[in-house]
Amino acid sequence: MSFNPHTLPPPPPTRIVIAMWSVALKMLLGDKAKYFGLVFGVTFASLLMGQQVSVFISLMTRTAGLIFDLTEADIWVMDQRVRYIDEAEPIRDIDLSVVRSIQGVEWAVPFYKGVATVRQANGLSQVVVLVGVDDISLVGLATDTILGKATVITQPQTAMMDKNGYKFMWPNTPFEIGKELEINDNRLVINAICNAAPTLTTYPTLYVSYSTVTQLFPQSRNKLPFIVVKVAKSESVQDVANRIQKETGLQALSRIEFAWRSINYFATRTGIPINFGITVFLGVLIGAAITAQTFYLFIVENLKQFAAMKAFGFTNAQLFQLVAFQALFVGVIGYSLGMGLTALFIRSVANVPAFRGLTLHWQVVAGAATMITLIILLSILVSLLKVFRADPAMVFRG
Repeated sequence: MSFNPHTLPPPPPTRIVIAMWSVALKMLLGDKAKYFGLVFGVTFASLLMGQQVSVFISLMTRTAGLIFDLTEADIWVMDQRVRYIDEAEPIRDIDLSVVRSIQGVEWAVPFYKGVATVRQANGLSQVVVLVGVDDISLVGLATDTILGKATVITQPQTAMMDKNGYKFMWPNTPFEIGKELEINDNRLVINAICNAAPTLTTYPTLYVSYSTVTQLFPQSRNKLPFIVVKVAKSESVQDVANRIQKETGLQALSRIEFAWRSINYFATRTGIPINFGITVFLGVLIGAAITAQTFYLFIVENLKQFAAMKAFGFTNAQLFQLVAFQALFVGVIGYSLGMGLTALFIRSVANVPAFRGLTLHWQVVAGAATMITLIILLSILVSLLKVFRADPAMVFRG
């Protein structure tokens, strides 16, 4: 009985797939220069997207840092002209009593945020962010102290300063309490140092009681810029805000609404988004160009191998799977390196005041993965036309 090889059963599909992957990896890793060029392009694009977008989100969050941190309050009440937290328009002190009397308000306390110029003992002046909190409840006060107690601000002529501001005003000086400042011909003693939420500017933050604010600026008729409100559990935040607006004529926004209004103001009125957007766009464009061009050259230089596969019976669908696997392999390695370098950067600057609070959000990771996928798809779509048109007969040509 004669042996007929055509009667043999075909190899299992899994074995064919593994063989295709093996061939794809050998082709890809065989050209080291092209392989490293592809990985570099994807890594560069991933790193720029992850790092720049994370820094942008951190800066935008800082514009509303005080609002996000004041979690005790549900509603912020202010003048109708206020567009963001740094645009303070003082309201009447009597408005505080009116707000407290409105149905659904559990409590309402004054909150001051403004800028002031202080004079140090050596005569130098410095602009600071002045935060005044209610003397009794201390709502809005940073409580994470590293020296002294936060409650000392209830004492006359006493303040608490954030540690980054302390380092800014007295560099290379160990933390100590008892330093004196002068504001508007009034003396302030720093008797506590704390960790405070980072702000957009590098100005030091001084925490004082609201009664101290009224003593520092006695010439001002109206000093109250904000009223923060806690809504009763049985009431809706939006309903109470509507009542406050109707009965006082003031603007009442929920904490999240006011925070996003502040963020949107800086996003639409400053050049920060444009500058970061240009950087990210150029990073994506350069990364896509490097990846697409290198992958195209890789395909062109390996056309004979693809033609040989066609001669052995590989279909266009199988060649597409092979090229897609090569692109996926490069994309995963480059993207992982890019995100890893981004995380390493964020970790390395964790103790730098300018980058404090910088975080790699999962939305950034997912967004970068989507963009890298699009870059990879663009690269292989341009290259696959050459593969599909490859003539198997070119294998036998000289």
